[in-house]
This record gives sequence, structure tokens and C-alpha cells, in this order.
Amino acid sequence: MDDEEVRLPGPTHKLAIVGRTGSGKTVAALWHLSNADFDQRAWIILDYKNDEHFNSITRAERLTYDEDIPDDPGVYILKVLPKDQERVSEWFYKVWVHENVGVIVDEGYMIDPQDDWFNACLTQGRSKRISMIVLSQRPVWLSRFVFSEADFFQVFDLTHSKDMDKVREYIRDDDRQQLEQPLDPHHSYYYDVGRRQLETFGPVPDQGSLLLKIDARLKELEWEEENPGQERGVRRAL
Repeated sequence: MDDEEVRLPGPTHKLAIVGRTGSGKTVAALWHLSNADFDQRAWIILDYKNDEHFNSITRAERLTYDEDIPDDPGVYILKVLPKDQERVSEWFYKVWVHENVGVIVDEGYMIDPQDDWFNACLTQGRSKRISMIVLSQRPVWLSRFVFSEADFFQVFDLTHSKDMDKVREYIRDDDRQQLEQPLDPHHSYYYDVGRRQLETFGPVPDQGSLLLKIDARLKELEWEEENPGQERGVRRAL
């Protein structure tokens, strides 16, 4: 798959990634993160299941609820438990106030679909430059705003027919029939809402290469922070 052939999410976009367990959605989120602008602002991963993919980002910094939303660019991980719903809501309020931040929500169905601040970040994210990537194996359990406000969908294999029906509600009529076609392992449908364009994606790059790419970019960011004003070409000459 060539990244140049399709439009990927930008600084104000929202992406919903759905698929059954093991279908490839978490590695897809890692791929999107590898292309995101975390060298310009903070990207924060809400990790509900201590996911090995995200926790393998060696240069990611760990956050707690009590900390402010980071002003510095980079990749951050916030560990979340199912019982933390009230604290998660308060945390999304801080995101809403801070603005200009990227958020990845692993297992988005764990967030109350009626949560005011989560939904505010979804519905007002464009003007506040809040990018969001929300993952779920059960679309029917998600806030409706995850779908109604999404600029892109990435749909992996889904087990339950009701979950696919939920996705179809947000795909134009001409493309819904294509969603009936079975997908090969780790393949997905990728829908650009603005262009009304549905593509079939092969597997994204493997986890190892994605982690290397993210690590290299974070390493470059660290060097730039330690050497303000130094040009990258000068670094390479050293």
C-alpha cells in the first residue's frame, strides 16, 4: 500500500478504526501514529488494556491523571482502568481546554457514550485542533459522535452483523455493497468521508518497522530539543 495514493488524517481530523480482536486495528492505529504530527504537538494514547503494541514505543512518556496536558511534542501514554470513568471524563475536559493535541483511544467502547467531554472533543475538535483516533471491536457500543464526526473510517473484519450495520449508516449508498465482500486477514476498508471514497487496504507495515519509524522520529525530536536552533544537516555532519 502506498501512503501517497490516499489521503491520511491531518491535524484536525478524526478517525474511527473498528474490527474484531486480532483483525489488525491496533497495528493500523500504530501506523497512523507513525505518520502523525507528534513532532509538532503532543499525541496521547489512552491505554485501557496495557497494549503491547503501544507499550513497545520505547521513547513514549507516561502520564497520570494529575498531570496537565503536555505542551511539548512527543508521544505519551496514559494508563486507564474501566473504573476510571469519572477521571477519564475530567481528563477529556482538560484536553478540550488545552486544545491542539492528538488523542488515540484504545477500546473506545469503554468510555460512556453519553460522556459530555469526550463528545465535546469529538464534535468541537476541528476548531480546537483536537485530532482523535478511536478504536473499537464493537461499533454498536460507541458514542454516535465517533461516527457522525469521523473524517475517516478504517473497517477491519467484524464478527457481529449489527456492528457492520452501524458502520454502513455512515457510508454512502453506492459503496455499501462493497462492504459485503469478505476481507483477507489484516485487510481493511478505508473510507474518506470528505471525498466519499472507499478503498480496500492491504496489511499496513509490520509492527517492528512502525516502532522503528516512531522511535527514529522521537529520537530526532529529542535531539532538536537538546540543540535548539541547530540545523539537522549540521547534526548529520557531526
